[in-house]
Amino acid sequence: MHRIAEAWIPTEKAKFKMITYSHESDDRMPNIAFIHENADVTKPVYVRIHSECLTGDLFGSLRCDCGPQLEKSKEIIAKKEGIIIYLRQEGRGIGLIKKLEAYNLQDQGIDTVDANLILGFHSDERDYSDALDILKDLMVKEIILLTNNPDKMDAFDGSGINILRRESLIIKSTNENEKYLQAKKDRMGHMI
Repeated sequence: MHRIAEAWIPTEKAKFKMITYSHESDDRMPNIAFIHENADVTKPVYVRIHSECLTGDLFGSLRCDCGPQLEKSKEIIAKKEGIIIYLRQEGRGIGLIKKLEAYNLQDQGIDTVDANLILGFHSDERDYSDALDILKDLMVKEIILLTNNPDKMDAFDGSGINILRRESLIIKSTNENEKYLQAKKDRMGHMI
């Protein structure tokens, strides 16, 4: 995992440095570190590790809580001068095409976990090692992790990066995502 390119990105809430990371120098879809201009990695820093969700993050889908979680994270990170790591692992790591196929299964009454299993995947195919490599490159030692996902917390075991505490990102459920959120809680152990 290497730094490829970086630039300053001004937003309404704060100015951030965007740094792209990849294993290949010509990667067109690299992972991203979005770092508040005043982030101080010598102190505990707020961190959100967010996996890409094109349907929720960009198009505002109500099927999941990804877009609202990213928006809430951006507000917290701007206020607390932290870091967002944006990982390019769409659909819990199965990709956009298979994610849409999983949506079709969910429309037939199958929950999000079983939909992935039916398609031949684990319930969650994501890997957080790239996020750890990025944080190490940024010389982050202690974090306050913004997550509901116990797998993200477990990823830090033995990493040398200390989680001081976890803060939940509780998003109000909608009619469209209520069953999805229930499956995440009951079957995947998400703390919501």
